[in-house]
Amino acid sequence: MSEIVNRVAQSQLMTFDLEDYYPKGERRVLDIKDWLYEGLILREKEFRAHVETNDWSAYQDIFVALTCSSDAIVPGWAYMLVTSKLLPYAKKVVVGSLEDLETALYQTLLENLDVSEFTDKPVIIKGCSHKPVPENAYLMAMAKLQPIAKSVMYGEACSSVPLFKRKK
Repeated sequence: MSEIVNRVAQSQLMTFDLEDYYPKGERRVLDIKDWLYEGLILREKEFRAHVETNDWSAYQDIFVALTCSSDAIVPGWAYMLVTSKLLPYAKKVVVGSLEDLETALYQTLLENLDVSEFTDKPVIIKGCSHKPVPENAYLMAMAKLQPIAKSVMYGEACSSVPLFKRKK
């Protein structure tokens, strides 16, 4: 009887798990809808009053997604004004959803990540995660790894989908 060999363990295959790089910290949505007249109209004087009286220290070390959940047309300066108050406290501020926030966090992270250890190696980008890794993060990871990796796959070592293989 021949011995069972774990070929995956013996291979050069390297796993790139985006969840390992998940930025730690609380995420919060700041919906400005309630600062608008009837939730729809931005009246500058009232809006500025809300901005001035808000307790911005409540956003200390928090990642913030600014949004307006009503169909109001919000001028760009309104988000900029809110951001100016958040900057001394929040870790990061974006306009959009929590997924937009996660995408922005991963973009910054991946742009600055040293991936030289994956050079000329077969790489698998792990597909399952328990944290809210945005779809765009997988695209960014592919863009970061493809120029240097020998091959790139997606999924798990036991059931991966080949995505790219460098020509010899």
